[in-house]
Amino acid sequence: MNFRRLQRLKKSGSIQSKRYKTPREQENKRVAQGIVRITPYGRGFVTLTGKKEEVEIEKEDLNTALHGDNVSVFVGYQKGEPRARVVQVLSRERETFVGTLEKTDSSYFLKPQNDRMYATIEIQRDKIGTAKAGDKIIVQMMQWENPKENPSGKIILVLGKSGEHETEMKAIVAEQGFNLEFPRAVEDEAHEIKDRFPALFSSEIKKRRDFRGVPTFTIDPDDAKDFDDALSVQKLSNGNVEVGIHIADVSFFVKEGSALDREAAHRGTSIYLVDRTIPMFPEILSNDLCSLKENEDKLTFSVILEFSKDGVVRKKSFAKTIIRSQKRFTYSLAQKVLDTKTGAFSNELQILNAIASLVRTKRFQRGAIEFEQDEICVELDASGKPIRIYKKERLPTHKLVEDFMLLANNEVAHFMTAHDKKIEQTFLYRVHDLPDEDKMKELGNLLRALGHTLPERKISSPISAHDINHILESAEGKAHKNLVHMATLRSMAKAIYSTKNIGHFGLSLKHYTHFTSPIRRYPDVLVHRFLFAYLVGKRVSTKELGTYEALSRYLTEMEIAADTAQRASIKYKQAEYMKEHVGKTYDGTITGVIEKGFFVRENDTFAEGMVRLRDIKDDYYVLEKTKFRLRGQKLGGTFSLGDRVRVRLKKVDVEKRLIDYELA
Repeated sequence: MNFRRLQRLKKSGSIQSKRYKTPREQENKRVAQGIVRITPYGRGFVTLTGKKEEVEIEKEDLNTALHGDNVSVFVGYQKGEPRARVVQVLSRERETFVGTLEKTDSSYFLKPQNDRMYATIEIQRDKIGTAKAGDKIIVQMMQWENPKENPSGKIILVLGKSGEHETEMKAIVAEQGFNLEFPRAVEDEAHEIKDRFPALFSSEIKKRRDFRGVPTFTIDPDDAKDFDDALSVQKLSNGNVEVGIHIADVSFFVKEGSALDREAAHRGTSIYLVDRTIPMFPEILSNDLCSLKENEDKLTFSVILEFSKDGVVRKKSFAKTIIRSQKRFTYSLAQKVLDTKTGAFSNELQILNAIASLVRTKRFQRGAIEFEQDEICVELDASGKPIRIYKKERLPTHKLVEDFMLLANNEVAHFMTAHDKKIEQTFLYRVHDLPDEDKMKELGNLLRALGHTLPERKISSPISAHDINHILESAEGKAHKNLVHMATLRSMAKAIYSTKNIGHFGLSLKHYTHFTSPIRRYPDVLVHRFLFAYLVGKRVSTKELGTYEALSRYLTEMEIAADTAQRASIKYKQAEYMKEHVGKTYDGTITGVIEKGFFVRENDTFAEGMVRLRDIKDDYYVLEKTKFRLRGQKLGGTFSLGDRVRVRLKKVDVEKRLIDYELA
């Protein structure tokens, strides 16, 4: 498949260094390749191919390289420290940038939204079109070869007036490279499927296992619009319980190579912002044909598990099915039924909850890690203005649904790999690598600064999932619990998609995949196709292995981009909310320390901001990096990671999503 971002990664640049190299320089340097990282403060670093460590690049040696670019560099030493100099940009990570159009007396230019973009993109007056100064725009950068000159660009889309809610949400999505609208061919194909659906449905019923007479329901958030999954439950004559985990059969509607399929593969995932969902499929599919709505017959792909009384899976099967959800539960409504033991499907929910509890206990006994991360919610008024920010409550019903979805994913992956080694090489997995040793050492230092310890032998040898759980348990009830969870999570590898099965460390599973959310994740669509092909006797060719491995890396990239967009929308609304409360005092926790000051996450809105040392006049503070604290040189006072502090909101830059506090 051809994906624009993959194509950009393959492009070769022709940007040559203008600086001459002396014989001595050539002696002490070596050529290498890597990916450039630019900090918000303009410092450059390059991670060399096949290496873990980063090498710093002085700003004057970036030679037009931008954040994410693939570059060729000379690596040498300066005062004993490695330094790199870009000699060629091999490929650009991106060519379009989002920002605000600004005007000087003589020219127009883009003020980029991304603070890692250090270059000023100039726009010729005769290329402005209908755009006005102060508009948010998308600009395509022209070829840039001379670092002593600003790059030029052309406007490809005007998003609206900067600062307006609708404009800013569109800008956040565009910044991550996602399409704001579906191409006409994709919408047309979706409408055509809807028109043909009655005939398709009637011919499909007889081919599927019918669950319409079995108690079945969905459990989702209050504001959910698409319903990927449903649960059915029935007692069997042998005393066991059969649970059906029914997943929307998206692959029935979306055929490989179709316009819908190509667009979904390009998007990779749905995007969830504070005020909206930008779906991977047009709403005709995501909110209608594929969505498991209450009291509507729907086509599903199901994992059917038979449980004994002790929560052990005794039988399993996988089948194309037809269901009819008899109840649309929200998490809170299902929880109320569980708590009161009265209401619709009370008995079925009690049975499911009992099985889920047994499954969960066994998962943790096996060594699975459970991270309790705060989910921040923003309540908006009709105009998009934030009026309340709060932490979403995590209910037992959240865990109930999660337990069955994790189990279904595991069962599909195990089934597909347990029977045929060839399949194991061509299947798509969700994998999670062992933690990096260096990051574990860093975590050990941080934990000691917070009063926790790791066994010494674990600092230099592979850490186990049980050790991670011990760390998390030791922080329970303490003020820095969230900080320990966040630091531990950041020290671990990221879960990714891959055709190479290395297992899932966090879940302590040898086989894991994503099967349960095909409406919002393209990997799940692929897994549905792989499973159905196997069930009907087809095999995926090993020749396609390279294609799927490249695709898995791309889908991981798009997942990260979607998560970044979601966090950016929350941070924007946090900054917008806090802008109205300048001067107010808050209680918070120190979440990070640097030479210039420390970061504080306040307890009401969870907005993180910085207290700058230049605003603290009682002493001269120095960073003690290994102790994760700032220490006063005269009076000896400290600001340490995890300390509780009281701060006053000093300043907010909504555009940059930056918050400044000062000590109250």
